[in-house]
Amino acid sequence: MSTAEIRAELRGLVSGRFAVADGVLPPLLFVVANALWGVTMATVVGIGSAAMITAWRLARGRRIRFAVAGLLGTALAATLALRSGSAGDFFLPGIISSSATTLVIVLSISARRPFVAWTSRLTRGWPLGWYWHPNVRPAYTRTSWIWAAFFALRALIQWLLYVGGDTAALGLARVVLGWPSLLLLLVSTYVLGRRWLMELRGPSVEEYQTGSSQPWEGQTRGF
Repeated sequence: MSTAEIRAELRGLVSGRFAVADGVLPPLLFVVANALWGVTMATVVGIGSAAMITAWRLARGRRIRFAVAGLLGTALAATLALRSGSAGDFFLPGIISSSATTLVIVLSISARRPFVAWTSRLTRGWPLGWYWHPNVRPAYTRTSWIWAAFFALRALIQWLLYVGGDTAALGLARVVLGWPSLLLLLVSTYVLGRRWLMELRGPSVEEYQTGSSQPWEGQTRGF
């Protein structure tokens, strides 16, 4: 498996050259503004920066799904912080979201319909039946456990910092545990998932669709 293959797989998940800014800049600027001018101005800066990113991407005809999601999330988080007067509340939606995601992933594994299989289905459009094949599903179950551990750890770290009232550390954790860690998770999912698929010796998507019998060549690209 080449690095070029991994880059090609990740390219479709990142919308535009500055997609990382959608999730990184607003919380970072919020923390800085809060330290300088307080929570009210931090709210203005946080929402304003998210709105500017959305407008910038829209004006250049780029896809704005990440920017819009970032804008809505920032608006909700900033509203909570403004209403309570506590800058730490800006990070509550993210903590709740990570906790809820962990629960959903664990429940999907318990139901033998692993979460990562659904995310792959949404992006690739492969038939659901292929994911549930006994020689395919275990690979998606294992990677789903990795996702559950990631989101649980992200929620725990931010919750401990939130309880401790360390807003600056919360902002740093939000940045580090955001896109940088998520990209690492996606790369790990792809590399390990592909390896486990080959070890399981299940059919490729095409072999599954055509009803080919063993021995199967297996899925040689994508996960």
